[in-house]
Amino acid sequence: MSGFIALLLGCVGVGSAIHVYIQEKLSAIATLRCLGLKSRHAFLIYLIQVFFIGLIASVLGAILGTGIQFLLPLVLKDFLPVEITMQVSWPAVGQGILLGLIISILFALPSLLSVRKISPLNAIRISFEKAGGKRDPLTWLVYLLMAAFITGFTNLQMKTWIQTLAFTLSIAIAFVLLIVLSKLLMFLVRKLLPDSSSYLWRQGFANLYRPNNQTLMLTVSIGLSTAFICTLFFVQGILMSRVTLSSGANQPNMVMFDIQNTQKEGLDSLTKAFKLPLMNQVPVITMRIEEINGKKASADTNNRRAYRNEIRATYQDTLTAAEKITAGKWTGKIKPNETVYISLDQRYAQSINVGLNDKILFNVQGMMIPTVVGSLREVNWSRMQTNFRVVFPAGVLEEAPQFHVLMTRVPSGEVSARFQGEVVKKFPNVSVIDLDLVLKLLDELLSKIGFVIQFMAGFSMVTGWIVLISSVLTSKNQRIKESILLRTMGASRKQILAINAIEYFFLGAFAAGAGLILGISGSWALAKFTFDAAFVPPLVPTLLLFGSIVSLVVVTGVLSTRSILNQPPLKILRTES
Repeated sequence: MSGFIALLLGCVGVGSAIHVYIQEKLSAIATLRCLGLKSRHAFLIYLIQVFFIGLIASVLGAILGTGIQFLLPLVLKDFLPVEITMQVSWPAVGQGILLGLIISILFALPSLLSVRKISPLNAIRISFEKAGGKRDPLTWLVYLLMAAFITGFTNLQMKTWIQTLAFTLSIAIAFVLLIVLSKLLMFLVRKLLPDSSSYLWRQGFANLYRPNNQTLMLTVSIGLSTAFICTLFFVQGILMSRVTLSSGANQPNMVMFDIQNTQKEGLDSLTKAFKLPLMNQVPVITMRIEEINGKKASADTNNRRAYRNEIRATYQDTLTAAEKITAGKWTGKIKPNETVYISLDQRYAQSINVGLNDKILFNVQGMMIPTVVGSLREVNWSRMQTNFRVVFPAGVLEEAPQFHVLMTRVPSGEVSARFQGEVVKKFPNVSVIDLDLVLKLLDELLSKIGFVIQFMAGFSMVTGWIVLISSVLTSKNQRIKESILLRTMGASRKQILAINAIEYFFLGAFAAGAGLILGISGSWALAKFTFDAAFVPPLVPTLLLFGSIVSLVVVTGVLSTRSILNQPPLKILRTES
């Protein structure tokens, strides 16, 4: 996912950079048109430029990526649990260069196609002459190709076409929303800005909607970059929470099983005497499947695996935290002589070819118990607790031969040794497994995996920051003439910096706020539908992320104008000419 987000950020960066580049070259293109250059030749000139720039950048990126690949084992050797040998994969290098070239050309084409519509009149009437009239059909074709490219590449990363279409549609919706919000911002600023405001505020806000404004481009590029950065940040937190196993005080690290009914209360009292929690205590009953829908193993030849092995089942009146009903209705308790509705793990039900309302006859150590499949459950088998494929309701198996399993958490090795000694002395048949060492090894392994997750997310987030900064930097030339004009009319250096700061502050705050909302929405959707985890955005990191993006936009925008203010207006005009 990190690599995919980095690729999308690259698409945003290419599109915004080429758009600004073409805007800066309008007068040069118009002059060439006056000298007899045909529109298609003007298009090909800049297409060739983009091709070779993209090729050079892709080759440099492949070299840099290969170098980083060989450096990673050295940097991560203390974090990775296995030794990794590296070698150059030339097909992967070729794919990377080809992919970079395709992105460079495809996402530059919408701006490049507008070159064909530039009139020679732009050379003398650039402030009034539009670059194009109606939307070019080729531009719509390019947009379709861009959508197809993103959809196809998304499908390579996702499991199903449903996820692919959902992700692609989410990106499209985010793009459209940012365009609508930028238009709304320009409308509100134009209508609601009071005339009584000071000159600096009016000038700064006017930059948001006047001709050659950068509101649309920066809102989309900053908003998308912010959305991708926030999504990576939040998803990284979700993944990190999933790779922690026993670090919390609520995770058991000792399990005792083969506890008989007559020993249950005594072992409970002993556990409480050591001030240890009774974290997970369940009965276990051994049984076999005798019939499924009236068919025995000899008749049901296509499903013999269902009858082959013994089943360890339990009974309970409520679902555990690791279980979720996916089909049917949960029945927690029944009265005598009522139909026994059981709940099956959905994967187990699929493996034995049964579904809702199917009838299963269980052989519980000689006693036949007819049941009906009342519900299917999704079980989180990664949780450190007892989970079962078959769960009976309370009121059926209480008198059946059974043993119990008890899980607790021991605070230290010393307490563990004393407690195990007492258990062995008083209950010699009870087996005790101390999971503390196993869990520590797993925690160490998962912490290394977590570092890799943070590293990859951080790498893609850095890409997002670079795209964000470049989006602001590439827009500076659109304000050069306005700033020079203000200086010529007597505006001080401080006033021009204040005007630019006001413009970039509100532009950055609006775009970052919109991107943050999109990022939170996307992260919630990923947490709910992909990772099956709860998601609550952390308040302080979210505010810090918003403030840092706005600050970065303002500082980058203001610093980009300093080169204009440090030189005489006439010198800058000559340079621009």
